[in-house]
Amino acid sequence: MVSLLRNSFCNRYALRLRLLALLFFVHTVVTACTLEQPTTHQAANPTENQPDTAAIFSTATAAATLDFLGNPFIASSVKSNSLSAYFDKIQDDFWVEADPVENRHRPTVTDTIYTIRFGESMLELYAPTQSGKLLLQVADIRNSSITLRNNLRVGMHQQELSGKLKAQNISMQQSPDKIVATTHEGAPISLYFFLKNGKVSRILYEGYVD
Repeated sequence: MVSLLRNSFCNRYALRLRLLALLFFVHTVVTACTLEQPTTHQAANPTENQPDTAAIFSTATAAATLDFLGNPFIASSVKSNSLSAYFDKIQDDFWVEADPVENRHRPTVTDTIYTIRFGESMLELYAPTQSGKLLLQVADIRNSSITLRNNLRVGMHQQELSGKLKAQNISMQQSPDKIVATTHEGAPISLYFFLKNGKVSRILYEGYVD
């Protein structure tokens, strides 16, 4: 395990700039190495295979927003690829660790797992080298130093939580001690809200990274 930087809330922006520079460098190198070569083939009819701009716009708009369980902290797919977006949400001292890990499909490729710790809470993000993405795979939230989307947080009342979750496109199971939000189908993703005295005492996110 490599401890990148340890910093306080007051110095988080210096930390953010250093990590952003590192991620930008890695992303630039990977992109340069993986760009496809341009094709020399052209259609005989210049109007053939013209892109459907309406369809492209619709797809781009959909891709720009992550569904709730895809990332319960950050809605923007662009911002979710930046560590600084997570730093900005943490209202507490934090530190970051970076661990190299073997790629799940290509053993010759080394990826990185970033772990952001603050108090007893943590966020774990998987960064595949070749894609340049930053994927949230685990979150364990034990205090109110960070909030989820729609202001879901440790300390909120069970009734308020239930109402906000029902507005999402999710499956929901409730018991006296916890509420579990899961996907209807597709990747197995779970978000647990543990309850104590009618309030959320802990939030545990288990994402899916392939």
